[in-house]
Formats: sequence, C-alpha cells, structure tokens
Amino acid sequence: MTPEKSPLGKKIAHTEQYEPSLLFSISRDNARKEIGVPVKLPFFGADLWTAYELSWLNKKGKPQITIATLIVPADSPNIIESKSLKLYLCSFAQTKIDSNDTLRELLEHDLSKACGKSVQVQLTKQSDFRDIEFDKPDSLLLDDLDIETTIYKPDSSLLNTCTHKAPIEETLMSNLLKSNCPVTGQPDWGSVKIHYFGKPIDQKGLLKYIISFRQHTGFHEQCVEHIFIDIMRQCQPSKLSVYARYTRRGGLDINPFRTNFNVPLPKNKRTARQ
Repeated sequence: MTPEKSPLGKKIAHTEQYEPSLLFSISRDNARKEIGVPVKLPFFGADLWTAYELSWLNKKGKPQITIATLIVPADSPNIIESKSLKLYLCSFAQTKIDSNDTLRELLEHDLSKACGKSVQVQLTKQSDFRDIEFDKPDSLLLDDLDIETTIYKPDSSLLNTCTHKAPIEETLMSNLLKSNCPVTGQPDWGSVKIHYFGKPIDQKGLLKYIISFRQHTGFHEQCVEHIFIDIMRQCQPSKLSVYARYTRRGGLDINPFRTNFNVPLPKNKRTARQ
C-alpha cells in the first residue's frame, strides 16, 4: 500500500473488460504522521474527484459516456492512486452494463472497498453536459501581490497574523499552487482557496507560503492537509477550510476539501484551468 508499489511510473498492460483488481490503495497514515496530523482528525471533508474518461457499452453494444464525480470521505483510511483509478475506469470500455444505476452501484462498491469507507458516485448524463458551470471566483486573489521569494519547500514560518487587529472572516485564494508527484516527479498544478475566521492572516506571507510548495513532493490530498495543519498551528483561526482544485491529468482531477466547521461540501464546479 505504499506509492512505490503502485502502477505510477511503470508500464502497465490495460484491459477494456471490467477489472476491479486494478485499483491500488495507499494508506493515509504515513503522510499524516509526517505533518503531525493527530489521530483524532482536526478536520473533516472529502476528496472530490472528477472523471472525464468513463465509457462503457449498453446491452445493445452502443457506447455510453458520462462525467463522474467521486466523493471520498477525508476520514477514509486509504486514498486511491490516480493511475490505478484511470486503468480501472478504462476497463469499462468494452464492458456491457445494464444502466447508469448499475454502473454507479458498481463504482461505489469497488471504490468504497478500496478506500475503506463509503464512497459516493454521481454521474452526469451526456444530455446534461450543457448545464455544467464553471466556478465563479468569490474570494480575494493574492496573486497580484508584489512579493519576492526564494523559498520553494514548505515553510510554515512564512505564515503570520496581524495580532493587533480584530478577528475577521475572509476567503483568500491563489492559482500559484504547484507540487510534484512523489513517485514520478511530474508537476501537479492547482488553485487553493482558504476561508477562515480569526486574526487577519498576513497576505504576502500566505502567498509566499503557498508558493513554497513549488518543489515539494506529495499527493494532492496530503498537500491540502499540510496547508490546513500549518495554518492552524501558525495562525490559530477558530474556523478554517482549505479547498484545492488541481488541473486534470489522465482524464482525472482531484479536489481535496478540509474544514473544521460545519459547512456543506463545495459543489464540484471546475475552474477555467480545469
């Protein structure tokens, strides 16, 4: 269940007949221990996956397509390695399935087994593609701030608050998040949105901190939890949520969301970069 044993970075034969054994689970525990996440999680939320390359055959042999949203609970013991998920989804290509409901139930069963917790699957029919909306920014963009930095490894000391000011509630975002796959070293590009209530966070320091992930190796889910833990420790807001949307790779995008207060999961609306 370690990344080195996954299909990432390896030549893997693929099949177009349904094969659930292709799914490869990775435990969340080791990465969480490295960044000091307590056993009793200080957050809840989910990883919102969007799968754009899912196709199968109906009983008459006619190809069907859909866009799938996969909702993996943040307290699941495992994540699914993304290449293995792509291979698994591709295995439906020449598989005959009765209906969308049958497909959804099959996906939920297999993904829940791999993650160790119930996974929800939502399927968008082709007739509803026209109704898919882009996310409309509702937060203060940090990227136009004039900063200078040479720090490209996560450094929580960059995070500070304006202690002399009254607590505020605000949402800040940046499109400059980048990290690297811990197995292949390939870049992962993302946008991150931070909503909090507490002493005002120094915006230039926060932008430098986000940029400091630029040469960091970590899976998407782990990077978001790293950001959440560092902001809680350094800035001590009473409310905090961190939501990242990563650009698509292999027909999949991964969008982790972590929060410590009661708020609905974000709607899985893609950004312009996705």
